[in-house]
Amino acid sequence: MTVPEPRTESIGLGPYGIEHLLAESREKLARVSPQEAFEIQRDGGLIIDIRPESDRLRHGEIPGALTVERIVLEWRLDPAGPHRLTGLHPQRPVVLVCNEGYASSLAAAQAQELGLTRATDLAGGFHAWKRAGLPTTAAVA
Repeated sequence: MTVPEPRTESIGLGPYGIEHLLAESREKLARVSPQEAFEIQRDGGLIIDIRPESDRLRHGEIPGALTVERIVLEWRLDPAGPHRLTGLHPQRPVVLVCNEGYASSLAAAQAQELGLTRATDLAGGFHAWKRAGLPTTAAVA
């Protein structure tokens, strides 16, 4: 079997590709700043960290955030599903966090499609939270 050569020309921003998917996802979101996410959590909303364990160990965590690996996220965020997070309901604010705010945008749009009408993500991700000087746990490594 011959492996085809990779495409080198740009196909642009059309109905396909990650840039299109990211832009489409973000159109649905009212993305929040680190300070806004902190206030949402303080007022009873959930912060859900979808970063891999290795990143959480390396960079630290947001105190009080729930951690849900990306591979099971949809099952844990389905407000009507049997594997949903405790306390999850369609009107509860949910802020998804990844490292830099890309994967979390995709996940937050998916969460809205599952019925979490107030799901969004943290613009700039965990790194923006940390740069803002908000509380974090110490990194292990």
